[in-house]
Amino acid sequence: MSDTKDRDSLLHIHNQILPKLAEKVYQNLAEVIPMFDDFRLEKVVDTWTKDRQNPSQKELSLENGNVARMGLRLQLIGFQRPGISAFDVAKDLIFHLEHTTYSVGPDLHTKWQEKRYFQPWTNPELDQIAQQFAGEVIDDITNQLSTAG
Repeated sequence: MSDTKDRDSLLHIHNQILPKLAEKVYQNLAEVIPMFDDFRLEKVVDTWTKDRQNPSQKELSLENGNVARMGLRLQLIGFQRPGISAFDVAKDLIFHLEHTTYSVGPDLHTKWQEKRYFQPWTNPELDQIAQQFAGEVIDDITNQLSTAG
C-alpha cells in the first residue's frame, strides 16, 4: 500500500469511502427526498481535468491512478408542491486528489476534511461530512423555496 496517489489509493476511495459516505448522505436527507419526483446520488470521476503538478501522457482514469478529482453528485429533481414552481437541486461533494493527501468539500476552495491516502475514516468523521453536505443541500432547497413562493 502506497501513501501517494496511485491506482490502489484511488480505488480505495472510490470503492470503500464514497459508498459509505453516500449511505450517510442518504440517511441525512431521508425526510427531504420524498418531496421530489426523482433522487440520484452517484459516484463521479473527473476524467477531463489534467493534474498540472503531475502531468502524464496516460489516459486519465482510476486504473491509471492519475485523476485529480472524484466525489458524489446529488440530484433532487422535480420539487412538487401546490403553489410553488417546480425546481431541481444539484450538488457535488468533491474529493480533490493531491500527491500524498486529498481533501473533501463542496467545491475546490473549501476543505471540510483532509486525509492522507489510506488514512482510516472514523464513523464520526463520515457522519460530520455527510451532515455538512446534507446541510448545504437543505440550505439550497430553503433558498429555492424562499424565491419560488
